Amino acid sequence: MTDFIIIGAGQAGLSIAYHLTQLKKDFLIIDANSETGAPWLKRWDSLKLFTPTEFNHLPGLDFPSKKGYYPNKYEVAAYLKSYVDTFNIPITFNQKITELKKENGHFILKSDTKTFKANNVIVATGPFHKPFTPSFHSKISEEIVQIHSEHYKNPKQLQDGDALVVGSGDSGVQILNEISQTDRKVYFSGDTNITSIPQEILGKTLWWWFKKIGFLSVSKFSYIGKKLSKGGQPIIGTDVKTLLKKQNVCCVGRTLDAKNTKIKFEHGDYNTIKNVVWATGFKPNFEWIDGVTLNDYNYPKNYRGISEVEGLYFLGLPWLFTRGSATLGGVKKDAEFLSNYIKKLETKPNYFNKILKKKFA
Repeated sequence: MTDFIIIGAGQAGLSIAYHLTQLKKDFLIIDANSETGAPWLKRWDSLKLFTPTEFNHLPGLDFPSKKGYYPNKYEVAAYLKSYVDTFNIPITFNQKITELKKENGHFILKSDTKTFKANNVIVATGPFHKPFTPSFHSKISEEIVQIHSEHYKNPKQLQDGDALVVGSGDSGVQILNEISQTDRKVYFSGDTNITSIPQEILGKTLWWWFKKIGFLSVSKFSYIGKKLSKGGQPIIGTDVKTLLKKQNVCCVGRTLDAKNTKIKFEHGDYNTIKNVVWATGFKPNFEWIDGVTLNDYNYPKNYRGISEVEGLYFLGLPWLFTRGSATLGGVKKDAEFLSNYIKKLETKPNYFNKILKKKFA
Protein backbone atom coordinates (compact mmCIF):
# COMPACT_ATOMS: atom_id res chain seq x y z
CA MET A 1 0.00 0.00 0.00
CA THR A 2 1.43 3.34 -1.11
CA ASP A 3 0.27 6.67 0.32
CA PHE A 4 0.15 8.33 -3.13
CA ILE A 5 0.29 6.99 -6.67
CA ILE A 6 0.74 9.44 -9.52
CA ILE A 7 -0.36 8.25 -12.96
CA GLY A 8 1.80 9.88 -15.62
CA ALA A 9 5.45 11.00 -15.59
CA GLY A 10 5.04 14.14 -17.69
CA GLN A 11 5.41 17.71 -16.45
CA ALA A 12 2.23 17.50 -14.34
CA GLY A 13 3.20 14.25 -12.62
CA LEU A 14 6.76 15.41 -11.97
CA SER A 15 5.59 18.76 -10.58
CA ILE A 16 3.38 17.19 -7.93
CA ALA A 17 6.06 14.53 -7.26
CA TYR A 18 8.43 17.36 -6.29
CA HIS A 19 5.91 18.69 -3.76
CA LEU A 20 5.17 15.23 -2.33
CA THR A 21 8.92 14.83 -1.84
CA GLN A 22 9.01 18.09 0.11
CA LEU A 23 6.06 16.86 2.21
CA LYS A 24 7.95 13.58 2.81
CA LYS A 25 5.09 11.49 1.44
CA ASP A 26 5.45 7.89 0.33
CA PHE A 27 4.63 7.90 -3.38
CA LEU A 28 5.23 6.24 -6.73
CA ILE A 29 4.74 7.40 -10.33
CA ILE A 30 3.35 4.87 -12.81
CA ASP A 31 3.82 5.62 -16.50
CA ALA A 32 2.77 3.83 -19.68
CA ASN A 33 5.92 4.83 -21.59
CA SER A 34 9.38 3.29 -21.53
CA GLU A 35 11.24 6.44 -20.44
CA THR A 36 10.82 9.97 -19.13
CA GLY A 37 10.02 12.46 -21.88
CA ALA A 38 8.83 9.80 -24.34
CA PRO A 39 5.63 11.67 -25.37
CA TRP A 40 7.78 14.67 -26.37
CA LEU A 41 10.24 12.52 -28.32
CA LYS A 42 7.39 10.92 -30.27
CA ARG A 43 6.27 14.25 -31.74
CA TRP A 44 7.47 15.72 -35.03
CA ASP A 45 11.19 16.41 -35.36
CA SER A 46 11.07 20.18 -35.84
CA LEU A 47 8.78 20.84 -32.85
CA LYS A 48 9.71 23.81 -30.66
CA LEU A 49 7.90 25.28 -27.69
CA PHE A 50 5.90 28.46 -28.15
CA THR A 51 7.04 29.56 -24.70
CA PRO A 52 10.58 30.87 -24.05
CA THR A 53 12.81 29.42 -21.35
CA GLU A 54 11.71 31.72 -18.52
CA PHE A 55 8.14 30.36 -18.78
CA ASN A 56 9.10 26.68 -18.78
CA HIS A 57 10.39 26.13 -15.24
CA LEU A 58 9.05 23.28 -13.13
CA PRO A 59 9.13 23.74 -9.32
CA GLY A 60 12.58 23.49 -7.78
CA LEU A 61 14.63 23.31 -10.99
CA ASP A 62 14.84 25.94 -13.74
CA PHE A 63 14.95 25.01 -17.41
CA PRO A 64 18.67 25.12 -18.35
CA SER A 65 18.60 27.56 -21.28
CA LYS A 66 19.12 31.29 -21.65
CA LYS A 67 16.21 33.70 -21.31
CA GLY A 68 14.25 34.21 -24.52
CA TYR A 69 15.24 30.84 -26.02
CA TYR A 70 12.57 28.51 -27.44
CA PRO A 71 13.53 24.90 -26.59
CA ASN A 72 13.00 21.99 -28.97
CA LYS A 73 11.42 18.67 -28.08
CA TYR A 74 14.77 16.97 -27.37
CA GLU A 75 15.71 19.66 -24.86
CA VAL A 76 12.36 19.35 -23.11
CA ALA A 77 12.77 15.57 -22.80
CA ALA A 78 16.32 16.00 -21.46
CA TYR A 79 15.08 18.55 -18.91
CA LEU A 80 12.40 16.17 -17.64
CA LYS A 81 14.97 13.37 -17.32
CA SER A 82 17.33 15.62 -15.35
CA TYR A 83 14.39 16.61 -13.13
CA VAL A 84 13.78 12.97 -12.25
CA ASP A 85 17.47 12.43 -11.51
CA THR A 86 17.83 15.63 -9.45
CA PHE A 87 14.98 14.78 -7.09
CA ASN A 88 15.35 11.01 -7.27
CA ILE A 89 11.71 10.54 -8.25
CA PRO A 90 10.55 6.88 -8.21
CA ILE A 91 8.92 5.81 -11.50
CA THR A 92 7.62 2.45 -12.70
CA PHE A 93 7.58 2.44 -16.52
CA ASN A 94 5.74 0.32 -19.10
CA GLN A 95 2.57 0.10 -16.99
CA LYS A 96 -0.55 1.56 -18.56
CA ILE A 97 -3.31 1.81 -15.99
CA THR A 98 -6.57 0.57 -17.51
CA GLU A 99 -8.76 0.48 -14.41
CA LEU A 100 -9.00 2.67 -11.32
CA LYS A 101 -11.58 2.32 -8.58
CA LYS A 102 -11.98 2.99 -4.88
CA GLU A 103 -12.84 0.13 -2.55
CA ASN A 104 -12.88 -0.01 1.25
CA GLY A 105 -11.28 3.41 1.61
CA HIS A 106 -8.34 2.92 -0.78
CA PHE A 107 -7.71 2.85 -4.52
CA ILE A 108 -7.01 -0.17 -6.69
CA LEU A 109 -5.15 0.44 -9.95
CA LYS A 110 -4.79 -2.26 -12.60
CA SER A 111 -2.64 -2.57 -15.68
CA ASP A 112 -2.51 -5.57 -18.00
CA THR A 113 0.09 -7.25 -15.79
CA LYS A 114 0.00 -5.70 -12.30
CA THR A 115 -2.26 -4.41 -9.54
CA PHE A 116 -1.32 -1.43 -7.37
CA LYS A 117 -2.91 -0.04 -4.21
CA ALA A 118 -2.81 3.48 -2.78
CA ASN A 119 -4.58 5.69 -0.29
CA ASN A 120 -4.58 8.59 -2.77
CA VAL A 121 -4.26 8.84 -6.54
CA ILE A 122 -3.24 11.80 -8.71
CA VAL A 123 -4.12 11.38 -12.39
CA ALA A 124 -1.61 13.36 -14.45
CA THR A 125 -2.02 11.75 -17.85
CA GLY A 126 -2.55 15.05 -19.66
CA PRO A 127 -5.30 15.94 -22.15
CA PHE A 128 -4.18 13.92 -25.19
CA HIS A 129 -5.36 10.30 -25.16
CA LYS A 130 -7.16 8.97 -28.23
CA PRO A 131 -6.12 10.29 -31.66
CA PHE A 132 -9.19 11.43 -33.57
CA THR A 133 -9.60 10.75 -37.28
CA PRO A 134 -12.88 11.15 -39.22
CA SER A 135 -14.60 7.82 -39.82
CA PHE A 136 -14.43 8.16 -43.62
CA HIS A 137 -10.63 7.85 -43.50
CA SER A 138 -11.19 4.09 -43.91
CA LYS A 139 -12.76 4.75 -47.33
CA ILE A 140 -9.52 6.20 -48.67
CA SER A 141 -7.45 3.99 -50.96
CA GLU A 142 -4.54 2.09 -49.44
CA GLU A 143 -2.37 3.67 -52.15
CA ILE A 144 -2.57 6.94 -50.19
CA VAL A 145 -0.31 7.32 -47.15
CA GLN A 146 -2.27 8.38 -44.05
CA ILE A 147 -0.56 9.60 -40.86
CA HIS A 148 -2.07 11.13 -37.75
CA SER A 149 -0.07 14.05 -36.33
CA GLU A 150 0.72 11.85 -33.32
CA HIS A 151 2.96 9.76 -35.57
CA TYR A 152 4.15 12.43 -38.00
CA LYS A 153 7.90 13.07 -37.78
CA ASN A 154 8.96 14.83 -40.96
CA PRO A 155 8.19 15.01 -44.72
CA LYS A 156 10.46 12.01 -45.41
CA GLN A 157 7.59 9.78 -44.25
CA LEU A 158 5.56 10.91 -47.26
CA GLN A 159 5.66 9.35 -50.72
CA ASP A 160 6.14 11.40 -53.86
CA GLY A 161 3.16 13.48 -54.90
CA ASP A 162 0.64 15.92 -53.50
CA ALA A 163 -0.10 16.07 -49.77
CA LEU A 164 -3.12 17.03 -47.71
CA VAL A 165 -2.97 18.46 -44.17
CA VAL A 166 -6.26 18.39 -42.28
CA GLY A 167 -6.58 20.58 -39.19
CA SER A 168 -6.14 24.27 -38.41
CA GLY A 169 -4.72 24.04 -34.90
CA ASP A 170 -1.09 24.60 -33.91
CA SER A 171 -0.01 21.14 -35.07
CA GLY A 172 -1.79 21.41 -38.42
CA VAL A 173 -0.35 24.83 -39.20
CA GLN A 174 3.20 23.87 -38.21
CA ILE A 175 3.08 20.64 -40.22
CA LEU A 176 1.54 22.46 -43.20
CA ASN A 177 4.33 25.03 -43.04
CA GLU A 178 6.99 22.32 -42.99
CA ILE A 179 5.53 20.25 -45.84
CA SER A 180 4.97 23.39 -47.96
CA GLN A 181 8.73 23.87 -47.98
CA THR A 182 9.15 20.65 -49.97
CA ASP A 183 8.78 20.41 -53.75
CA ARG A 184 5.12 19.34 -53.80
CA LYS A 185 1.61 20.77 -53.83
CA VAL A 186 -0.04 20.85 -50.43
CA TYR A 187 -3.78 21.01 -49.85
CA PHE A 188 -4.98 22.56 -46.61
CA SER A 189 -8.30 21.51 -45.12
CA GLY A 190 -9.53 23.62 -42.22
CA ASP A 191 -10.60 27.05 -41.12
CA THR A 192 -8.67 29.74 -43.00
CA ASN A 193 -9.96 32.50 -40.72
CA ILE A 194 -7.26 31.79 -38.15
CA THR A 195 -5.92 34.35 -35.71
CA SER A 196 -2.12 34.27 -35.61
CA ILE A 197 0.12 36.11 -33.18
CA PRO A 198 3.90 36.70 -33.47
CA GLN A 199 6.15 35.29 -30.76
CA GLU A 200 7.55 38.75 -30.00
CA ILE A 201 5.93 42.18 -29.88
CA LEU A 202 7.93 45.42 -29.42
CA GLY A 203 11.01 43.48 -28.36
CA LYS A 204 9.21 41.44 -25.67
CA THR A 205 8.04 37.85 -25.92
CA LEU A 206 4.32 37.28 -26.32
CA TRP A 207 4.26 35.46 -22.98
CA TRP A 208 5.84 38.48 -21.27
CA TRP A 209 2.86 40.52 -22.47
CA PHE A 210 0.41 37.78 -21.44
CA LYS A 211 1.84 37.79 -17.94
CA LYS A 212 1.91 41.60 -17.79
CA ILE A 213 -1.79 41.96 -18.61
CA GLY A 214 -2.80 39.03 -16.39
CA PHE A 215 -3.87 36.84 -19.31
CA LEU A 216 -2.14 33.76 -17.88
CA SER A 217 -3.69 34.04 -14.41
CA VAL A 218 -7.35 34.47 -15.39
CA SER A 219 -9.44 31.84 -13.60
CA LYS A 220 -11.79 29.64 -15.60
CA PHE A 221 -14.50 30.56 -13.10
CA SER A 222 -14.27 34.28 -13.97
CA TYR A 223 -16.33 35.93 -16.71
CA ILE A 224 -13.27 36.46 -18.92
CA GLY A 225 -12.03 32.94 -18.22
CA LYS A 226 -15.35 31.41 -19.28
CA LYS A 227 -15.18 33.32 -22.56
CA LEU A 228 -11.55 32.42 -23.25
CA SER A 229 -11.92 28.73 -22.39
CA LYS A 230 -14.74 28.34 -24.93
CA GLY A 231 -12.97 30.22 -27.71
CA GLY A 232 -10.44 28.93 -30.20
CA GLN A 233 -6.71 29.09 -29.60
CA PRO A 234 -4.70 31.55 -31.71
CA ILE A 235 -1.73 30.27 -33.72
CA ILE A 236 1.53 31.51 -32.22
CA GLY A 237 4.69 32.17 -34.18
CA THR A 238 3.49 31.34 -37.72
CA ASP A 239 2.30 33.95 -40.20
CA VAL A 240 -0.77 32.01 -41.31
CA LYS A 241 -1.95 34.50 -43.95
CA THR A 242 1.41 34.41 -45.73
CA LEU A 243 1.55 30.61 -45.45
CA LEU A 244 -1.88 30.14 -47.04
CA LYS A 245 -0.93 32.46 -49.92
CA LYS A 246 2.06 30.35 -50.98
CA GLN A 247 1.85 29.18 -54.61
CA ASN A 248 1.98 25.49 -53.70
CA VAL A 249 -0.66 25.72 -50.93
CA CYS A 250 -4.29 25.21 -51.90
CA CYS A 251 -7.11 25.82 -49.39
CA VAL A 252 -10.02 23.41 -49.91
CA GLY A 253 -12.26 24.02 -46.89
CA ARG A 254 -13.56 21.19 -44.72
CA THR A 255 -12.94 17.56 -45.66
CA LEU A 256 -16.37 15.98 -46.20
CA ASP A 257 -15.94 12.45 -47.51
CA ALA A 258 -13.76 10.11 -49.53
CA LYS A 259 -13.92 7.15 -51.89
CA ASN A 260 -10.79 5.37 -53.06
CA THR A 261 -8.44 8.04 -54.44
CA LYS A 262 -11.05 10.80 -54.61
CA ILE A 263 -11.39 13.05 -51.55
CA LYS A 264 -14.38 15.38 -51.30
CA PHE A 265 -13.92 18.86 -49.83
CA GLU A 266 -16.10 21.86 -49.20
CA HIS A 267 -14.51 23.54 -52.23
CA GLY A 268 -14.26 20.67 -54.67
CA ASP A 269 -13.13 17.07 -55.19
CA TYR A 270 -9.51 16.02 -55.80
CA ASN A 271 -7.93 12.73 -56.86
CA THR A 272 -4.23 13.66 -57.08
CA ILE A 273 -3.50 13.49 -53.34
CA LYS A 274 -0.93 10.85 -52.38
CA ASN A 275 -0.46 11.69 -48.68
CA VAL A 276 -2.78 12.74 -45.85
CA VAL A 277 -1.68 14.09 -42.47
CA TRP A 278 -4.56 14.15 -39.99
CA ALA A 279 -3.83 16.99 -37.54
CA THR A 280 -7.33 16.51 -36.17
CA GLY A 281 -6.48 16.35 -32.50
CA PHE A 282 -7.27 13.95 -29.71
CA LYS A 283 -10.22 12.92 -27.60
CA PRO A 284 -9.88 12.63 -23.80
CA ASN A 285 -10.39 9.21 -22.26
CA PHE A 286 -11.21 8.92 -18.56
CA GLU A 287 -13.70 6.08 -18.89
CA TRP A 288 -11.31 3.75 -17.06
CA ILE A 289 -11.84 5.67 -13.82
CA ASP A 290 -14.77 4.46 -11.76
CA GLY A 291 -16.99 6.93 -9.90
CA VAL A 292 -16.07 10.22 -11.60
CA THR A 293 -18.48 12.56 -13.35
CA LEU A 294 -17.38 13.94 -16.73
CA ASN A 295 -18.17 17.46 -17.94
CA ASP A 296 -19.35 18.54 -21.39
CA TYR A 297 -15.77 18.21 -22.72
CA ASN A 298 -15.40 14.67 -21.28
CA TYR A 299 -12.94 15.78 -18.62
CA PRO A 300 -13.52 14.80 -14.96
CA LYS A 301 -15.40 17.39 -12.93
CA ASN A 302 -13.14 18.91 -10.30
CA TYR A 303 -12.32 22.02 -8.32
CA ARG A 304 -8.72 23.00 -9.06
CA GLY A 305 -7.78 19.34 -9.42
CA ILE A 306 -9.71 18.05 -6.41
CA SER A 307 -12.36 15.60 -7.56
CA GLU A 308 -15.66 14.65 -5.96
CA VAL A 309 -14.08 11.33 -4.98
CA GLU A 310 -12.11 11.87 -1.78
CA GLY A 311 -8.42 11.16 -2.34
CA LEU A 312 -8.61 11.35 -6.14
CA TYR A 313 -6.95 14.31 -7.89
CA PHE A 314 -6.21 15.56 -11.40
CA LEU A 315 -3.40 17.68 -12.85
CA GLY A 316 -2.36 18.84 -16.31
CA LEU A 317 -5.84 19.24 -17.81
CA PRO A 318 -6.67 22.19 -20.11
CA TRP A 319 -8.14 25.02 -18.06
CA LEU A 320 -7.87 23.05 -14.83
CA PHE A 321 -7.82 26.55 -13.35
CA THR A 322 -6.12 28.90 -15.84
CA ARG A 323 -5.13 28.93 -19.51
CA GLY A 324 -1.65 27.68 -18.60
CA SER A 325 -2.77 24.66 -16.57
CA ALA A 326 -1.72 22.16 -19.25
CA THR A 327 1.57 23.88 -20.19
CA LEU A 328 5.10 23.08 -19.11
CA GLY A 329 5.52 26.23 -17.05
CA GLY A 330 1.90 26.73 -16.03
CA VAL A 331 1.26 23.40 -14.33
CA LYS A 332 3.42 24.26 -11.32
CA LYS A 333 0.82 26.68 -9.92
CA ASP A 334 -1.82 23.96 -9.90
CA ALA A 335 0.66 21.51 -8.36
CA GLU A 336 1.45 24.01 -5.60
CA PHE A 337 -2.24 24.54 -4.86
CA LEU A 338 -2.82 20.78 -4.67
CA SER A 339 0.23 20.37 -2.44
CA ASN A 340 -1.06 23.02 -0.04
CA TYR A 341 -4.45 21.30 0.02
CA ILE A 342 -2.85 17.93 0.85
CA LYS A 343 -0.80 19.56 3.61
CA LYS A 344 -3.90 21.21 5.06
CA LEU A 345 -5.65 17.84 5.25
CA GLU A 346 -3.04 16.74 7.79
CA THR A 347 -4.42 19.18 10.37
CA LYS A 348 -7.97 19.54 9.02
CA PRO A 349 -9.22 16.09 7.89
CA ASN A 350 -12.70 17.48 7.19
CA TYR A 351 -11.38 20.11 4.78
CA PHE A 352 -12.52 17.94 1.86
CA ASN A 353 -16.14 18.46 2.89
CA LYS A 354 -15.57 22.22 2.67
CA ILE A 355 -14.18 21.84 -0.85
CA LEU A 356 -17.29 19.89 -1.86
CA LYS A 357 -19.26 23.11 -1.47
CA LYS A 358 -17.18 24.70 -4.25
CA LYS A 359 -18.24 24.71 -7.89
CA PHE A 360 -17.01 21.59 -9.64
CA ALA A 361 -16.58 21.96 -13.40
